[in-house]
Amino acid sequence: MSLVPESRLRSANQAPVNASGDYVLYWMISARRTRSSFGLQRALERARELGRPLLVLEALRCGYQWASDRLHAFVLQGMQDNQAAFARAGVTYYPYVEPASGAARGLLEALAKNACCVVTDEFPCFFLPRMVASAAARLEVHLEVVDGNGLMPIRSTDKLFLRAVDFRRALQKSLLPHLADVPVSDPLSGYDLGIAGLPIDVEQAWPRATGLVLDARPEALHALPIDHSVAPVAMRGGSEAASLRLGEFLAERLGRYGDRSQPDVNSASGLSPYLHFGHISAHDVFAAVVKQQQWSMDRVSEQQRGQRGWLGMDDPAEAFLDQLVTWRELGFNFTSRRDDYDEFDSLPEWALDTLAQHELDARPYTYSLDEFDQSQTHDSLWNAAQRELRETGVMQNYLRMLWGKKVLHWTRSPREAIAILIELNNRYALDGRNPNSYSGIFWVFGRYDRPWGPRREVFGAIRYMTSDSTLRKLRLKGYLARWGADPGLFAT
Repeated sequence: MSLVPESRLRSANQAPVNASGDYVLYWMISARRTRSSFGLQRALERARELGRPLLVLEALRCGYQWASDRLHAFVLQGMQDNQAAFARAGVTYYPYVEPASGAARGLLEALAKNACCVVTDEFPCFFLPRMVASAAARLEVHLEVVDGNGLMPIRSTDKLFLRAVDFRRALQKSLLPHLADVPVSDPLSGYDLGIAGLPIDVEQAWPRATGLVLDARPEALHALPIDHSVAPVAMRGGSEAASLRLGEFLAERLGRYGDRSQPDVNSASGLSPYLHFGHISAHDVFAAVVKQQQWSMDRVSEQQRGQRGWLGMDDPAEAFLDQLVTWRELGFNFTSRRDDYDEFDSLPEWALDTLAQHELDARPYTYSLDEFDQSQTHDSLWNAAQRELRETGVMQNYLRMLWGKKVLHWTRSPREAIAILIELNNRYALDGRNPNSYSGIFWVFGRYDRPWGPRREVFGAIRYMTSDSTLRKLRLKGYLARWGADPGLFAT
């Protein structure tokens, strides 16, 4: 088995490895899968080094912000897939679903007490960094954090990139060697370290999740103290569904990915929720595109000055990989280096200046959070996009940009607009609470962008978008029919 690259490993505390422990504990928190996972691979490396079995803890809290039936169901479906995969491999898997806020307190320490060491996942966003730091301070054994987020290790550079072109240029200089360091496709293959024995008191104090819970049955979700008004959606979570979605995308939609801005052309990958919850790896997605394209590194362009299309694949594949690698990993670059990634003051200076200059401009309309939430604006296209997000957990790619721009236009201040967008996105979007959620929201206000002219009221030099221009530019008949918009009612 190949070793996990050192550039993906970080010691979270200075506690020693306990060579006499009963097992190696893998605390699965963001790479929620059993395939192509550097975190799981590293835990198995440790287990083999120490000659101890592997114990996997995958827990689901209920006290995190925006916890809902929708988000819980998606995660639980992934846990159900993981339980089956670990059972086939003979690995001890401990799924725990918190029945009340704070009920999981003490579980990690109880399992770590008998462990040689603990291995967990790196995820530089939401509450996970604070959770890992808190655990590192409490544990008496070594805690190691593994970065399996993208093709480029997060700590392969110390630089904070503020433009996609600059980050793309860095990728062009540095990415190719990292492509050789891929996670093992099936790290559980050949597992022969035996069953890990649990501490006697653990299952009594923290009973493992039942099949009813892992099946995300309505009665099981209803018993949890989470938001029941945000219902589960048709899209199923888990690694099995992620693999099916990837295969379907490559076979049916990648070829027309260049039309992904068109709402009536279903060409988006639909992989973002699975990448967010770690049900599929960026490495597996990249490898699948490489296989379809019959690509090799000798096709990489020598003209590497930050332009798109440098890998030497066809145009749709290049466009997709620019989203998967450049834009996705640019977001991870920001959140891993700025603790204020979700705050208004993290915007570039030019954006802060122009928004301040126009903060007192008259707004043509203003709406409250609840009015936005329930699609109660004057603009039918905006209402349709919000309805899609509220009912399905996703939003069409181009309309997501318009959706954000109009909230800026129709709120009393840019700070209020950011707060509303974060709330709506993280409440309803399956791929919310992610570095790329914040990239998309803050792009509305100038992050990763540049000043635009002419200057306009409210926006100043911020890029401007309207529903009227969107209606003229895009094919929307089918989209509007589906999401209940009146095509005769649009506003700028």
